[in-house]
Amino acid sequence: MDDLLQSHTARTMLANSEFIVMLNQSSTDRKELAELLNISDLQLSYITNVDAGNGLMKIGSSLVPFSDQFPRDTMLYKLMTTKPGE
Repeated sequence: MDDLLQSHTARTMLANSEFIVMLNQSSTDRKELAELLNISDLQLSYITNVDAGNGLMKIGSSLVPFSDQFPRDTMLYKLMTTKPGE
């Protein structure tokens, strides 16, 4: 996302978005997103070195952490996974 966050147009679009899902982010991107979206250090912990399925959503003016631990031993998981080895 480094290139995206350097674009004025993209930053404006992100700042004006009502819904954003953020997963694990690089340190550079976390700093940019924190500044752009007013994310606190505690909220940044939800997108710092986290496992798949964990992150932070921006919904309107709210920031909501989430954890989606979908059972991997199900047929539905096998149909939905985007991981090539699974």
